Amino acid sequence: MELVMLSTAWSREMGLRVPIVNAPMGGVAGGRLAAAVTAAGGLGMIGMGSAGSAARLTAELEQLGPDPGPFGIGMIDWVLTREPALFDTALAARPTLISVSFTTDLSWVEPVHQAGILAATQVYDREQARRAEAAGVDVIVARGAEGGGHGEPTLATLPLLEIVCDAVDVPVLAAGGIATGHALAAVLGAGAAGAWLGTRLAVCPEALTTDHARAALLRADATDTITTRVFDIGQGLPWPTRYPARVLRNDFTDRWDGAEDALATDERAHVELAAAVDADDPRLAPVDAGQGIGLVTTSQPVAEVFEDICTAAARYLTARSTIAEPDATPG
Repeated sequence: MELVMLSTAWSREMGLRVPIVNAPMGGVAGGRLAAAVTAAGGLGMIGMGSAGSAARLTAELEQLGPDPGPFGIGMIDWVLTREPALFDTALAARPTLISVSFTTDLSWVEPVHQAGILAATQVYDREQARRAEAAGVDVIVARGAEGGGHGEPTLATLPLLEIVCDAVDVPVLAAGGIATGHALAAVLGAGAAGAWLGTRLAVCPEALTTDHARAALLRADATDTITTRVFDIGQGLPWPTRYPARVLRNDFTDRWDGAEDALATDERAHVELAAAVDADDPRLAPVDAGQGIGLVTTSQPVAEVFEDICTAAARYLTARSTIAEPDATPG
C-alpha cells in the first residue's frame, strides 16, 4: 500500500513519512503497535501505564524486532517514583523520544537529553507549555479534554492547540478526539506539527487491547464516554485527582460516579472491579476512549488507518488551499 505523503517541518526533521505519533497508552500501546506505527511512517510509542515496570518494558521492547527504526517510550511520573528501574531501562533502550507526563516536575528532561534522546510531555494550558519549553522539552503535546484515558480536562483540543502554539516556539503535537482525516487536517491547519493518536489506534489488531474491550469500543457512540475517577479509586491507583480518565460509560460508572467517597471504602466494589478486569468484562472494567470513538467503526491494521486518514487529510488540505487562492479572473 502506497501511503499518501503528508508532512510537516517537524515530521521531516524526525525522518517520518507522516506527522503521526501513537499515544503511549498503557496496556494498549505495546511493542507490536509501536513497530507497526513506525513501519507505516509515523513514530511508534510504547506506553508504560499504571502497571508499568522495567520487566514489562523489556518484554515490549523485544516486540519491536531487530531493526525497529525510530520509536519512543511514554511513562507516568508517579509510576517512575514507584518503579525507578523503569526510567533507567527506558534510557538504556535509546529510543528517539521519551515522554513523561502527569507532573509538574521536569527534572527528568536533563538525563533524557544527556542520553541523546528527545523529550516530550503533555500540557493542558499556556503556563504549563511555557514551563515545559523553559525546561528544555523538545516537543509539547497539547492534550485536549476530548482525549481518552487520563488527562486534565481543562480545554478542548483546538483552543488549547492554538493557545499553546502561540505561547511556545517548540513543535506542538495535538491530542484529543483526532480519529479521522478531517480532524488531522484541522489540527495541522491550526498549527500542529503532528497528531498524537490514541483511540483510533486502540482498536487496531496490533494493539494490546483485549478482544472484549475492542468490541466495546467499536460498538460505542461519541456520547458514550465519561470523565471520571471511579476506576482509579476502585483499583487503589494513586492518580492525582486533577487527572481523571475519559472512559466508556458502563455499569460501574453508572453506579459510582458521584459517589467516590463511598466507593473508596467499599471493599466489595473493589473486589468486583478486580474480578471484572481479570475477566475482561467491559460492563464493569475500564475501557479508555476519547470523544472521537463514534467515528471509529472498524478494526483495521495500522497501515490501512494511516492510508485512510492521510489520504483524507491531504485531500481536505488541498481543497482548502485551492479555495484560499485569490480569484485571478479579470474584473
